[in-house]
Amino acid sequence: MNDTSNPIRIGGASGYWGDAAIATPQLLASGDIDYLVYDYLAEITMSILARARQADPSLGYATDFVSAAMKPNLATIAAKGVKVISNAGGINPHACAAALRQLIAEAKLSLTVAVISGDDLAEQMALLQQQQPTEMFTGAALPPPERIASANAYLGAAPIAAALAGGADIVITGRCVDSAVTLGACLHHFGWQRDQFDLLAQASLAGHIIECGAQACGGNFTDYLELSEQMAQVGYPIAEISADGQVVISKAADSGGLVSVATVAEQMLYEIGDPQCYLLPDVICDFSEVVLSQQDNDQVRLTGARGHGAPSDYKVSLTYADGYRGGHVFTIYGQDAAAKADKFAHSVLARASDMLKRYRLPPFTETSVEVIGADSQFGAAAPSVNAREVDLKIAARHPSGKGIGVLLKELVGMALSGPPGLTGFAGARPKPSPVIKLFSCLLPKSALAVQLDLGDGSQPRLLTDAELGCPPSVAATHRVARHVIPTANLDGDTVQVPLQQLAWGRSGDKGDNANVGIIARQPQFLPYIAASLSCANVAERFRHFFGFASAQELSPDTAHAVNTGVERFYLPGSHSLNFLLHQVLGGGGVASLRVDPQGKGYAQLLLAEPIVVPAAVAQRFGLQPITQEQKA
Repeated sequence: MNDTSNPIRIGGASGYWGDAAIATPQLLASGDIDYLVYDYLAEITMSILARARQADPSLGYATDFVSAAMKPNLATIAAKGVKVISNAGGINPHACAAALRQLIAEAKLSLTVAVISGDDLAEQMALLQQQQPTEMFTGAALPPPERIASANAYLGAAPIAAALAGGADIVITGRCVDSAVTLGACLHHFGWQRDQFDLLAQASLAGHIIECGAQACGGNFTDYLELSEQMAQVGYPIAEISADGQVVISKAADSGGLVSVATVAEQMLYEIGDPQCYLLPDVICDFSEVVLSQQDNDQVRLTGARGHGAPSDYKVSLTYADGYRGGHVFTIYGQDAAAKADKFAHSVLARASDMLKRYRLPPFTETSVEVIGADSQFGAAAPSVNAREVDLKIAARHPSGKGIGVLLKELVGMALSGPPGLTGFAGARPKPSPVIKLFSCLLPKSALAVQLDLGDGSQPRLLTDAELGCPPSVAATHRVARHVIPTANLDGDTVQVPLQQLAWGRSGDKGDNANVGIIARQPQFLPYIAASLSCANVAERFRHFFGFASAQELSPDTAHAVNTGVERFYLPGSHSLNFLLHQVLGGGGVASLRVDPQGKGYAQLLLAEPIVVPAAVAQRFGLQPITQEQKA
């Protein structure tokens, strides 16, 4: 029987496949961890794992989990009685468990490894085709089965709780939502009912905060330069969760980085869409009224997450092949570097297009040129026409690898006919790589068979509806009343200040969409930020990604401007705004030709925007107005 009178402490030990190996020993050494949770799976990771399993049936999982996270630390995990939950199983969780059980046997330890499966739909195409799903964002039809690399449903926390209840010390899953590894521990430990939606939302919020590892502790933080000397020994996050849903975020003792209202708020807004309808398999979360408070050094309390039922469907993500891509990055320095970059890019693409015709190959599906460090006709990220050094990225997509090979040959072959100052730091000529696109759809929960293997020699068994906890459902389109943004009083003298003086920002991706979360440094700044950052203004700032010719094409609507691809949401609890930019990443992931295909730096672009504030407010808070020279 679990002791529910004390909170449990859950350490977030991995944020992606490739995360640093220091997290596990660091969190174990802190001496007070009940659970270690690991998140390894991004959408594109699934396609990489699918190719690995195709080449070797014993692969298809995050091997780092076994070799780097578990192998050196198994004895300590066993001695301390720490439970481990991980989605490292990828598309081959049984192979992951087999490798781990072998290590446990060699170390003569007594640890039970359970496996949750049933999410992998790649071999159940008939099931998907019967449902005739369409892409949930674009309405596109299901790709042909022969082009699909992976297909996985996002499972929830209930199977994890069932595995722990069955006596598992280590739980390996395939695809599940990132926060489910945390919620699963809470469901098991506290015995929460599946219709206690506010509790489920609070634990899911905690899981969302720690699922990206050190990002909650100063990684990817707006004020990174203030922490840079501490980041070599950055701490990994710990969520302390109580039976009544109270959540406190901290980090490993004697570690670097920072846990503050700002770092945690940035992570809360990371990679979300509508904060009042954050869909998870177990609960529809409303984070809009979450309040963050600094309890002590490196301790932040979270309250106010709400749950509004649970969806009746699982989200399914497919990855599928759609041609090839390739490209290269050059450096050009000296006089007129930007102009030379433009001319060279035009010449390379013209030559490559001519060569495609000679080889009787179709034209490029898409081309992309980005001149980083200068304003150019191709749409640059940092306007500076007089830059004496720029990076030039030229890339393209084509139906065949041969077509991309033509581009790569000309990229290198034209170097001697390029401009002076053309250089680079690279090895061999780059090679074509397959384009993998994402297709997201919904599948009724009743259509999926989720299995649990407790590793005790018995056959895996189907989890029942009761074990999966099928609670009362609501439609996935559930909405609650919108919050009204306070009106800014801009009467009297005003000045412009950069947004970064007023706010922190964090951005991320979901497929081809990007979000930019903006959190006011002071609550009274929020109305001024909102007055200057309408949907139309944000779309104008990112028009080189949307492809708009001019600001006049944009809607003047200041609340929602779906026709511009931008939505704006208000979170009064954290004094923040979340902007959702639709279809702005050029396909996203490895389908994109962009320098930043996941939009991780989009907040940095927006933080340079001028915000109008009363002169008295600027003076009171020591804000530095933008000068005429800076405007010029």
